[in-house]
Amino acid sequence: MLLSRIGGRLTAGRIVETEAYLGPEDGASHAAFRPSSRWLFYGPGGIAYVFRAYGLYDCLNAVAGPRGTPGCVLIRALEPVAGIADMARRRRRPLPDGTSIPALAALTSGPGRLTQALNVTLAGNGHDLRRWPLRIQAGSRQRPGDVRVSTRVGITRSPHLRLRFSLRANPFVSRPST
Repeated sequence: MLLSRIGGRLTAGRIVETEAYLGPEDGASHAAFRPSSRWLFYGPGGIAYVFRAYGLYDCLNAVAGPRGTPGCVLIRALEPVAGIADMARRRRRPLPDGTSIPALAALTSGPGRLTQALNVTLAGNGHDLRRWPLRIQAGSRQRPGDVRVSTRVGITRSPHLRLRFSLRANPFVSRPST
């Protein structure tokens, strides 16, 4: 899957890491403890749910499932594929030379970093992710063995749930799997 944004020029990345959040039964889900988010969680799939984490970082989720079934997927990391110079400028980082994977990964490896790099803000909350300017679209298919399943990171509620999905051995994943 690809996440792309047109904001002047195209910036895009291959989605390499996500985390799923379920309904009220999932203690880490905003559907469980953030009542103002419920209208989106129970809405139709394919809608952006953007929230601010720690009062600093905007994070992008895609609402998943049919209307009435709560849940979303947090986009945690991207492998940059287009608009790298614009991503670096937005992140206030030096332009990677193209061969430095750590420098490229620093642009989009983490939910706050990738939203900065693609200029995704709270204004995108409720946006249909099937339409521009912010869009998720099909990319190359992954074999089941290429996807690693692990516990989510950086949460204290329901930490045991294995709802983190990342591409095995991909250098753009934000944190090693546990």
